[in-house]
Amino acid sequence: MDPTQVIIRPVVSEKSYILAANDKYTFRVHPDAHKTQIRQAVEQLFDVKVVEVRTISVKSKPKRRGVTAGRTRSWKKAIVQLRSGDSIPVFQGLQG
Repeated sequence: MDPTQVIIRPVVSEKSYILAANDKYTFRVHPDAHKTQIRQAVEQLFDVKVVEVRTISVKSKPKRRGVTAGRTRSWKKAIVQLRSGDSIPVFQGLQG
């Protein structure tokens, strides 16, 4: 799998900004990607050294709009810890 297919996009939330201050970055990843693929993709795309990868399967939630009921999509999230001193520029200007 190509690194651009493994990493879909960064997760933008309050929790991800708090983690980014500790060199941990959160990404939405391909559901079939495993930790080794995620590690290699982040190292190739951002030219950093990955120390640890944690993955989470985010379950779908029930949603309603009037009488129509449905569910959101389930997706996979990866929290990637970098070597101290490394950073990813996507998150740089966002930390306060």
